[in-house]
Amino acid sequence: MAFTSSFPVNLPISNLPTFLYTTYTGPCFTKDVTGRVWEGATVTNVALQLAFHMGFQQVILIGVDHNFTSKGEATKTVVSDGDDPNHFMPNYFGKGVRWQLPDLDTSEIGYILAREAYRKAGCEVLDATVGGKLTIFPKVDYASLF
Repeated sequence: MAFTSSFPVNLPISNLPTFLYTTYTGPCFTKDVTGRVWEGATVTNVALQLAFHMGFQQVILIGVDHNFTSKGEATKTVVSDGDDPNHFMPNYFGKGVRWQLPDLDTSEIGYILAREAYRKAGCEVLDATVGGKLTIFPKVDYASLF
């Protein structure tokens, strides 16, 4: 069986797809995402590491409720039985979708590491989530951003 690629052989590496190598091994905040990136129990922690790597001096979080209706053991796999009350859309996880319950404690460890890494670099992470329960980052009024 021959393998063919849709990418031209002479395509510069900067134009090739990039893969993020994530890990559950941590905790750590990775400033250089060309290596392994700790997931920190939430995609938000991954995004904060990516933003740092890209040189953002200020990051403003919007929509990080840090609060879930579904309760139970952290990271336990459950099956959605209908509308999803935990995300911004009721069909985020449709009926029958398997997903893991949040691990808010571990995500807070990641947030604290991010906050400190940004501070040490003279940068900041702010939280503009309306009604969110996250207390790790300084709050900023959402309406004041526009």
